[in-house]
Amino acid sequence: MKPYQNTPISECNEPLVAIPDYILKINPHPYMTLGAPYGDRSPFFVRQGILERLQKSQAYLQTICPNYQIAIFDAYRPIPVQQFMVDYSFGQLAEIKGLEVKNLTEDQKNSLMAEVMKFWAIPSHDPKMPPPHSTGAAIDVTFLLVSDFGGDNIQEVNMGSPIDEISDRSLPNYFASFRNSQAVVFNRNRELLNEVMTYSGLKRHPHEWWHFSYGDQLWSWISNERYAVYGGVI
Repeated sequence: MKPYQNTPISECNEPLVAIPDYILKINPHPYMTLGAPYGDRSPFFVRQGILERLQKSQAYLQTICPNYQIAIFDAYRPIPVQQFMVDYSFGQLAEIKGLEVKNLTEDQKNSLMAEVMKFWAIPSHDPKMPPPHSTGAAIDVTFLLVSDFGGDNIQEVNMGSPIDEISDRSLPNYFASFRNSQAVVFNRNRELLNEVMTYSGLKRHPHEWWHFSYGDQLWSWISNERYAVYGGVI
């Protein structure tokens, strides 16, 4: 159990809604490409209140950095997808470390899973502790640079590490103490992302520069709120 999962939930029953096409998305969707079992569900759905906050953040970004656009990497995530991605990340981490999953000792399995769970929520079916993305209240975002007014020249902004990387580079302030010019840019971009997302009340995950939420248990725990308003969406 993670500390925020003790937070009580007072579900507000706000609907899941589609993220409109005018909000940019990372396509093809990375988890669907891997074969994650979404079924007939779409990852590009959020609660109505989250969409409104996302729109507010995007409008604010345009006033301070017009060539940047918020881009959605991932949003709603059914629990089977959460489980799929935890298993996939476990296998990838083992491969990076030169280990074969089928030959792992119990200590190695526990050590690898501990690393994975620093960045991935528990794929719990318990309605009292849903994974943040399964509530429709969490979004993974980055920046896209739009270099011309027609929007044809678009490239992803380098934030210093890819989304979902299981390493200290994913920590929001990882580059804050570096003094080389590239690291300064990475940190500046991360701080800008945090500024525009928190402008609308969203809160950043303590371990992930890309993850923001409002109204779920993690948000409630970070914000010292008494309860969450978004529970799991089946």
